[in-house]
Amino acid sequence: MSPLGDAIVRALAEEGAPVSLPRLSKRLGQSGSAVLREMSFLGDAVLGGQPGPGWVRVWQEDGRWMAALTERGSARGLSHGCS
Repeated sequence: MSPLGDAIVRALAEEGAPVSLPRLSKRLGQSGSAVLREMSFLGDAVLGGQPGPGWVRVWQEDGRWMAALTERGSARGLSHGCS
């Protein structure tokens, strides 16, 4: 996993609840597009014929992009020392 991917999983694990993309991006010091692009590799989308690990779920709610860890992502985050 990339350093940004690891930071995303850790940040979402620490949040413990869905978070808006702007808030997550600000916390990580990255652009929203960079964070959203990285999350596409962490979700369950099929890219290049290979499904992602399904650690992150991204959706739009009332016009805002939201992100949260899935159960699988929570297990990964917890196994890496996140609370």
